[in-house]
Amino acid sequence: MLLLKPLCTYAYAKRTHIWRLACFNRLPLLGNNPFAVLTAVVAPAILTNASSVFALGTSNRLARVVDRTRVVYADLARSVTDSMEYSEWMEQLEALRLRGRMLLRALRLFYAALGLFAASALVSVGGSIVTYYGRKGLFEVAAGLAVMTGASAVIALVTGCTLMVHETRLAVQSLTKEGEIWKRQQPSTGLRAF
Repeated sequence: MLLLKPLCTYAYAKRTHIWRLACFNRLPLLGNNPFAVLTAVVAPAILTNASSVFALGTSNRLARVVDRTRVVYADLARSVTDSMEYSEWMEQLEALRLRGRMLLRALRLFYAALGLFAASALVSVGGSIVTYYGRKGLFEVAAGLAVMTGASAVIALVTGCTLMVHETRLAVQSLTKEGEIWKRQQPSTGLRAF
């Protein structure tokens, strides 16, 4: 930093393009640290990968809920309309609908996080390019945009994970209730509830 100040003053006196670059590099930006660009790009890339894994897992869980809904509909069709068994299967169906909505909302959030992290990485690369050319105003816009997109992506990722935790809790509760239903239907088989 101490060596940069005389260069800035000297270049200012010469009124050259070097003055803008030297004075701009006073900020602790990419010129002093070759790993700064890598860090700015890799962090969103790793979180993009995490979002992809969450989206894949959520898609699989959503498919399982769809399959389970079909089975519950079949059990519902075999039940007598006003029986206790029918109302229990209706409760299971309602829980499956709620789980499906939660999973769909979480999946949307994970996809939003995926796109926002990718945008954040792209804006970070753009910010490093404008830094090289000494465009302070564009750099500040790019830095602000990268922080906003990255923060929005983190919020989407955390919210999606929270929904997944709640959906898992509902899945375990539904599994327990379903075990109780099967236990009442076949008490002589010796099978235990889930």
